[in-house]
Amino acid sequence: MKRVQGNPGIALLECTNPVRNRWRVRWDVTTDESGTTSFMEEEFPHKPSADEIKDLISGWIDEQTQNKILSGFQFEGNLVWLSIENQTNYERDYLKAHLGLPDSLPVTFKFGSDEQPVYRVFESKEDIENFYKGYTSHIRQTQLDGWNAKDAIDLELYAAN
Repeated sequence: MKRVQGNPGIALLECTNPVRNRWRVRWDVTTDESGTTSFMEEEFPHKPSADEIKDLISGWIDEQTQNKILSGFQFEGNLVWLSIENQTNYERDYLKAHLGLPDSLPVTFKFGSDEQPVYRVFESKEDIENFYKGYTSHIRQTQLDGWNAKDAIDLELYAAN
C-alpha cells in the first residue's frame, strides 16, 4: 500500500490490467489547496471482494489511529510520545501521586524529542492529574475517531465496478 498522486476523479476500484487480472483499490482521496490529489492505493492480483476491501481500509485506519495515539498528543506545546511503556510509567506515577504515596512527587517526565528534549517536573497532584486527563482523553478520542472512520467505510462506492 502506498500514497500516490493522480486525478481527482480517479476510480476507487479499477481493473488496471485485464489480461493479468490486476485490480487497484483506492481510498483516502484528498485534494490540497494547490489542487493536487493524492490517495492510498493497493494492488490485488484479482478483483477484491467487499470483505477484502473493508479489511484493507480498516487495517490502514487502525495503523493511522495507532500512529496518532503514539505521536499526536502535545502537553503545554510539547510532543508527548505515548508508547505503551510511557503510558504505563505515566499512569503508575499518576496513581502513586493520586493515592498520596510517600515520595511520589515531584516526578519528572521527558517530553519533546531526543534532539530537543523538554523535562517537565510535576510537583502537585493537580498538576499530574491535568496531564493524565489530557493524554487519556487524547487516546479515547483518537480511538473513537478510528472506530467512526471504520464505521463510515462505504463499500457501495466500490460496488459499481
